[in-house]
Amino acid sequence: MTTVIFYEKPGCVNNTKQKTLLLLAGHTLEIHNLLIEPWTCDRLRCFFGERPVAEWFNRTAPQIKSGEIVPEQLDAETALTLMIQNPILIRRPLMQVGDRYTVGFNAEQVDQWIGLSAVYTLKHVSHQHLIQQDLETCPRTLSEHHSASCSHS
Repeated sequence: MTTVIFYEKPGCVNNTKQKTLLLLAGHTLEIHNLLIEPWTCDRLRCFFGERPVAEWFNRTAPQIKSGEIVPEQLDAETALTLMIQNPILIRRPLMQVGDRYTVGFNAEQVDQWIGLSAVYTLKHVSHQHLIQQDLETCPRTLSEHHSASCSHS
């Protein structure tokens, strides 16, 4: 699979779910804390592509929920400046694979881009198979314990 550079807010429940989906799909993650990353306007801008400025923002950020910041009223330069000053405003996650950058996590789009389902389905089947087994009792019989090395901790 591929290596995904993943910028998150540590502790974010949805970022945790997103990382899990990527890992189950066989991807390798290079995880960064979006809140302490040393952003520049040019570097941050890469993640937003052609999206309207309003789609760059984390809609649950306190300043947006309170109405203090109205993304629809901002130009790109002002938006980027605000985000660098207060990274909680940045929509999550930011992801990079090679020279492609994106913001947010639309599962269908991520699946089309780098794939989410092939290995996930295989792991899901393995999970279902394992969950039905006795995972506490050693599967070796008593006679196998005496004839083979079976170590227990």
